[in-house]
Amino acid sequence: MGGNAFGKIFRFTSFGESHGEAVGAVIEGAPSCIPLNESDIQAALDKRRPGQSAFTTQRKESDTVKILSGVFDGKTTGTPIALLIKNENTRSQDYEQIADMFRPAHADFSYFIKYTNRDWRGGGRASARETAMRVAAGAVAEKVLKRFLKSPFRVTAGVIAVGKEKIEKWDDNAVDENPFFCPDPDAVPRFQKLIEETRKRGSSVGAKIEIRASGFPAGLGEPVYSRLDADLAKALMSINAVKGVEIGDGFDVAEAFGEQNADEMFVDENALNGVGFYSNHAGGILGGLSTGQEIVARIAVKPTPSILIPLRTVTVDKKDAVISTKGRHDPCVGIRAAPVAKAMTLCVLADHLLRFRALYS
Repeated sequence: MGGNAFGKIFRFTSFGESHGEAVGAVIEGAPSCIPLNESDIQAALDKRRPGQSAFTTQRKESDTVKILSGVFDGKTTGTPIALLIKNENTRSQDYEQIADMFRPAHADFSYFIKYTNRDWRGGGRASARETAMRVAAGAVAEKVLKRFLKSPFRVTAGVIAVGKEKIEKWDDNAVDENPFFCPDPDAVPRFQKLIEETRKRGSSVGAKIEIRASGFPAGLGEPVYSRLDADLAKALMSINAVKGVEIGDGFDVAEAFGEQNADEMFVDENALNGVGFYSNHAGGILGGLSTGQEIVARIAVKPTPSILIPLRTVTVDKKDAVISTKGRHDPCVGIRAAPVAKAMTLCVLADHLLRFRALYS
């Protein structure tokens, strides 16, 4: 099975399954002498950790990370950084009754067709359990960025919609102040009500997440096949349950005229490159390269496939069946996808910053 590594210079490879012994990752490309300890990574993992509120899965995992290599005396050594998180609260028996069935909208069917030997315990490798290692890699990426960026930067991922309920304003500081990673405090009660109602009827609901990254220099990206927006889109699209990615105005540009879509410019002595923009329809990326503006992306996250409501399906031996998935599942997987989206954005930006330095150093 290929496809378990991401990045070019800053690169990580993850391993593990939902109900296996552990999940882990090996990170390459982090330069030496960067301060790093387990608490740096743990702080990020705690935001994604399951079982923290009534609005996510009740699977209780401490997600305690262990650094196995690549760090000595509190600093990176420049060698591969190996990380491990033990799985502590697996309940494989919850899946025994549906072991020979395919959950509609889940990867069960496609994994079985490709690999024939499918781990049915919680989805195996297809489970979002592996995203813990993405978040861990993102924490290391953030340390790399702090080492080489001279000016302050910020990457924020906020849930901007749950089902048809949407935010009306954005406050960076509000994102970490509620269990929904919502940038609009006034939208939180509406998100809560919808998710509670959805859980009670045994279903799930989708969400949208917006990612904003500010304080990054112009010129990040490698046209034409490693454009910054292309790599960012791949990173975000690779997250479990993500079905759509937008950069800047995204699909709305199809309805715009040229003069509406253009980000007009002006001389700005206070700007990093001496040029300012009147708008940011491009989402901070032009021609695959960052412009120095805020980088903006959005993702659409589908509803969790594992639901109590009975659904028609087929068995492994091709018999019609009806499935109802019991166990512990997120009524809105988009909530915990926010820290993952932030982490993947950090990994892309760290990778491209190291490429940029390699080119011009």
